[in-house]
Amino acid sequence: MSDPQNLKFPVPDETPRGNLDGFTKYFKLDFISGFLLFLIALPLCLGISVACGYPPIAGIFTAIIGSILATFLSNSELTIKGPAAGLIGIAIGCIDDFGGPGNSDAYQAALAVGVAAAVLQILFALFRAGILGEFFPISAVHGMLAAIGVTIVVKQIPLALGVINVETGRATRGKVLDMVGEIPHYFAEANPAIVAIGVVSLLIMFFWPKIGKKLGPLKLIPAPMVVLLVSVPMGMGFDLLHKHSYPLMNHQYQLGEQFLVDMPGRVFGMFNYVTFPSFSALSEFKAWKWVMMFFIIGSLESLLSAKAIDLLDPWKRKTNMDRDMLAVGVGNLVAAGVGGLPMISEIVRSKANIDNGARTRFADMWHGIFLLLCVALIPTILASRSQRSHPCSCIPVSGSRTPRNSFTSTTSGKNSSRSSSRHWLSCSSRTC
Repeated sequence: MSDPQNLKFPVPDETPRGNLDGFTKYFKLDFISGFLLFLIALPLCLGISVACGYPPIAGIFTAIIGSILATFLSNSELTIKGPAAGLIGIAIGCIDDFGGPGNSDAYQAALAVGVAAAVLQILFALFRAGILGEFFPISAVHGMLAAIGVTIVVKQIPLALGVINVETGRATRGKVLDMVGEIPHYFAEANPAIVAIGVVSLLIMFFWPKIGKKLGPLKLIPAPMVVLLVSVPMGMGFDLLHKHSYPLMNHQYQLGEQFLVDMPGRVFGMFNYVTFPSFSALSEFKAWKWVMMFFIIGSLESLLSAKAIDLLDPWKRKTNMDRDMLAVGVGNLVAAGVGGLPMISEIVRSKANIDNGARTRFADMWHGIFLLLCVALIPTILASRSQRSHPCSCIPVSGSRTPRNSFTSTTSGKNSSRSSSRHWLSCSSRTC
């Protein structure tokens, strides 16, 4: 539990509130925390999107929508809404069930599933069922999250080792136990250049929190951003933008843009990636299995995360769980309606929000605004040649790119072309 005296910033005598007075009074602290959260969220959202089988921009959509809507719909002052690693297992399972990553029909079907689950969450909140989260066994949640974490680790191993299909840019997928048996094969076929980036990313994720404490102001830089800064020159050194091979120990290894993320390459290019759900998918029985999984697991994770943050809140402010669930449901409805990932109340970024000295819910809003400005107005920053290596569950994933035009954007019933470019994103995250 957080002790106010142990925080980086002094705690005021009065309890901060996210109203107009609180917005002006705590502007500086919330603004700084929002910026630091943005540094964490940018690589994290992109990495989670790719691990889920969605386009990389989907996680950014969700984080922007969740942060802005939740600021005004929820009364939780410190909880951050956005995509989380805890739903990766469900999201990729849904995508696989409808055709697999890179399949636009599967993507749009998953969005329809997300809309249906969001409607259930809204009804859950309106009927004031949030209190049910208090009665759910915490051991069941821990077991579920552990199983999801193991699944994520196993499925990311071939990506971390650079073992992908050169044509599609995607790793082989299969059942978890089957993939465990293939691990020796993955190591035998590993691409040393990609492994190097992944290993360096992993080491930074593990050791930066300890090393950073000894480096004064540098301790404020989150580990995922350090990974980004280090892997950018590594990726440039390996010249991943151009297809080529390199020899090592009498073997030729292939490198190229199949290891890069597809992101908007022009100002406001993100809006070309808006994609609408295909509600015809809900006519299939299997869709409702995933609707219920997103609804139940996402709702429980959100409720338990909000409850945990209340315990960590230095001012012991209490979240209205029904109102918070309504914010999550509305956020998911909007996000899934435009091509975003499912969102929950996210525990890791919420804890970082507290550690950064945030006072009110406006820190969440600022982090969303920074994401919007970065992706919509400064695409050249994302195009700065950063190689993607996304460690989910602290496992480095130097993975497949989203092939150009592999996901089709639909606007007003018509397909719209996307102006895209190859971007190097080093994404590092911990299991939420």
